[in-house]
Amino acid sequence: MEKPAVLVAAERQEARDQLVGVEPERASRFNAKIIEEFRANGGCVGGPWSGTTLILIHHIGARSGMERVSPLACSPRGDGRFAIVASNGGAPAHPDWYHNLKANPRIEVEVGARTFTVLAEELDDPTRAELWPKLVAESPAIGEFQARITRQIPVLMLTRQD
Repeated sequence: MEKPAVLVAAERQEARDQLVGVEPERASRFNAKIIEEFRANGGCVGGPWSGTTLILIHHIGARSGMERVSPLACSPRGDGRFAIVASNGGAPAHPDWYHNLKANPRIEVEVGARTFTVLAEELDDPTRAELWPKLVAESPAIGEFQARITRQIPVLMLTRQD
């Protein structure tokens, strides 16, 4: 039997809340489990992320130069484009991956069982304002995150480079 949407949303929120302000090692273990499940199941992940379209971004550390992989919820926009939201679970600072994409915007991503190159570009204010209500409708939690913090949550568009 499928869980009610309200319960699934609450579980996702709880999973996100557990990561806000936690030490990087714990967040890394949490992400490693998601990445492992993603790869073992052709991009599908269960638990609180069941039904969420996930993407794995391979980003280069802006300071370290090290490659990292982060699982993110994404919104497929068609024509090889995917919107991602730098909400950081409603934390007051942008996520590390955001800074990495700003410094090194050409990255590899995994979508389902496919890997390809994308160019990450932050949306300007008018474009973000147009897309934001659609993203909030798909994932109401990001609207709640924006309401409780003062920074504007960036939205980035990943565009496939073939």
